[in-house]
Amino acid sequence: MSLVQRLGVTGLAVVALVTVVVASVAVGSVSLPVSEVLGALSGTRELESHLIVTDLRIPRTVAGLVAGACLAVSGVLLQGATRNPLASPALLGITHGGGFAVVVAVALLGLPPSVAVWAAFLGGAAAAGVALALATSGRDGLSPIRLVLSGAIVSAVLLAWTNALLALNEHAADDVRHWLAGSLAGRDAAAVAPLLPLVVIALAGSWLLAGPLDALALGDEQAVGLGQHPTRVRLLAGLVAVLLAAVAVALAGPIAFVGLAVPHVARALLRSGRHRQVLLLSAALGPVLLLGADIIGRVAARPTEVQAGVLTALIGAPLLVRLAVRHKATS
Repeated sequence: MSLVQRLGVTGLAVVALVTVVVASVAVGSVSLPVSEVLGALSGTRELESHLIVTDLRIPRTVAGLVAGACLAVSGVLLQGATRNPLASPALLGITHGGGFAVVVAVALLGLPPSVAVWAAFLGGAAAAGVALALATSGRDGLSPIRLVLSGAIVSAVLLAWTNALLALNEHAADDVRHWLAGSLAGRDAAAVAPLLPLVVIALAGSWLLAGPLDALALGDEQAVGLGQHPTRVRLLAGLVAVLLAAVAVALAGPIAFVGLAVPHVARALLRSGRHRQVLLLSAALGPVLLLGADIIGRVAARPTEVQAGVLTALIGAPLLVRLAVRHKATS
């Protein structure tokens, strides 16, 4: 793909991103025209509009932007590091680790729901650490197969524990079921702001890893010939991916298919596997998918909502199947 075509694809992605951001602020159970949104931002409109826009929808939109970008970039890193097209943040048990930690905090410890963000972050990071430790415990070191198996084991155990805790405590199940389905509702600036420095560091790390991952895609022997250390590259990419995915889980709960499908969409649009290009486009498309699903969920069942995680699964699954069929037809 030529430079002009890549710029065109990137431009369309930016337009789509701006569109869903505006829609996320304006659309909901109470729809507001853009002029009223702008008035609420400037503080010149009635109090109700100002409250809806500044206290509810803007923090929710920012959380969707951050979580969507983190999940998509995490998926790119995991797929590149493992050379596994089905790799995603769920591969390392991050989503199930975050969900289990929230259930423990609410059901067993009786902590308020406000601690769910930090419980999810710690739980997701701990689960990923256990999966990485298991994957690197053998004599052969880290390998894609060991990583997949380790992640599957950790996810299965955590999912079973989570279901057991919810079955034993119906009150806790009601408190966390909405979050476990994956939702941006109820997010506020206090939950998002402390995590932004981690996001910046992780995104910078992913950018630096793009070149080594390109070398790794050629095979371990070729990567060594190009001066790279495959095990070190995989480990660093895994750590950065863990950090990004843990932040996303902390903000939005276990969101399905964003980290899995978006990298495939980016590669299909770019017709390229260069990680730097795929990372940039994925960082824009991830929020488009997540915020788009969140917007649909707000209006599909007014005055209630359908969780974004439910809709990303409905949107992402057929899209991934279509990409797989197209890849098979062209291979």
